[in-house]
Amino acid sequence: MVSNIALSLRLPNRPGTLANVLTVIARERGNLGAIDLVAATPGYIDRKLMLRLPDQDHLAKLIAALEAIPDVKVTRVADRVFMRHIGGKIEIKAKRPVHDWEDLALVYTPGVATVCEDIAANKDLAYKLTMKGNSVAIVTDGSAVLGLGNLGAAAALPVMEGKAVLFKRFANIDAFPLCLDVHEPADIIAAVVACAPNFGGINLEDIAAPKCFEIEEKLSQLLDIPVFHDDQHGTAIAGLAALINALKVVGKEMTGIKVVMSGAGAAGVAIAKILLRAGVRDLIVCDSKGAIARDNPPQAPSKLWLAENTNRDCVHGSLPEVLPGADVFIGVSAPGLLHREDIRRMAASPVVFALANPEPEVQPEEIVDLAGVIATGRSDYPNQVNNALVFPGVFRGALDCRAHAITGEMCLAAAYALAGTIPDEQLSPEHIVPSVFNDQVAQTVAKAVSREAERTGDCRKSLLNGGEREGLLC
Repeated sequence: MVSNIALSLRLPNRPGTLANVLTVIARERGNLGAIDLVAATPGYIDRKLMLRLPDQDHLAKLIAALEAIPDVKVTRVADRVFMRHIGGKIEIKAKRPVHDWEDLALVYTPGVATVCEDIAANKDLAYKLTMKGNSVAIVTDGSAVLGLGNLGAAAALPVMEGKAVLFKRFANIDAFPLCLDVHEPADIIAAVVACAPNFGGINLEDIAAPKCFEIEEKLSQLLDIPVFHDDQHGTAIAGLAALINALKVVGKEMTGIKVVMSGAGAAGVAIAKILLRAGVRDLIVCDSKGAIARDNPPQAPSKLWLAENTNRDCVHGSLPEVLPGADVFIGVSAPGLLHREDIRRMAASPVVFALANPEPEVQPEEIVDLAGVIATGRSDYPNQVNNALVFPGVFRGALDCRAHAITGEMCLAAAYALAGTIPDEQLSPEHIVPSVFNDQVAQTVAKAVSREAERTGDCRKSLLNGGEREGLLC
């Protein structure tokens, strides 16, 4: 695993020493970032270097090589990732100050009693008078943490904290990690239902398939607030947005393309559904056994849906066998499944979305001269298909209109809005996806989601039902 290191060195203050240090770093495959001058005297210079190394083995070799340089001393080695996590990444801050007895009486007892009574009479007032209207629960059982597997609730907390940071940074939403130390779907559902009155939405995260399907479906039935499994729908929305723009680049239409997918888990099923909703007619989904077809239906309910709704010609074969002639490949599966010759047998100017992380289904370097557009899930290649482009805006829009749910129509609207953040004249094979730091992304997606919810009636039209307090509160 890549190591992000802050390296503190004491160097003799003489010409050439820093150059020797940099040569050693390059030899040990270090990717150098900032070089800071910390202190200097006539005899020595203290510097701090930020660098990335392929793994911990290279770090040990690097330190030994640096200390072999005459008069060079390594004074401190710090893991930058761990430094960013010490003490956690989120906190709770009060929005209302309490400076004196008057403040205390207003925000707590006795003043708060009136607010409690009003909410008891009209529960929708909680959106206006509590944190509920701007709060999301990030729920996991730790059974599918990133690509690392079932690490459990405690080990999932750093990821959920990080997601809470992104909610706040990109959409000003207060998100709270709920890492549940239970794994049965019924137990997870019960826990979320019990906590739901605190929140305006539920973001399910890193819950393994197939139980994630059951959990989302049941919670959506039981709760009157949006329930959104980001591993499914966030990936699907980002993937469709990227595909919309990729097809513009290669000059093809959604209704006329042949799409082959690899991966029939949570993300694969959601991508398949949104592609069909967007107009794709010829879609084949492969799992580890090959193309899923209705004449040999799988046992899993989610894969059975794929068998019944995709692969119109009932094609059989492995992924490489069904890929020839395809206009689009989308992979959400495993590394190294395809090679250059497989892509060569696709249609002209193929779109290749190799989204397996950290290693894609096919290496972009192998096919850069064959593919019309390439996208991955990685930040070190162009066109990163990243859920962070999606969930802040989707929840911002859902909270703004007090949505009852996040529907398929809202997901489709979000995808087209996300694609539209890049003007057509700026599209290119290396630019089909906006940056996560584009300030227009979240608000554009949010507006599209709110508009669609209002159009379909999936939101609360009014939070206050009249009475004397309405004028005061508004």
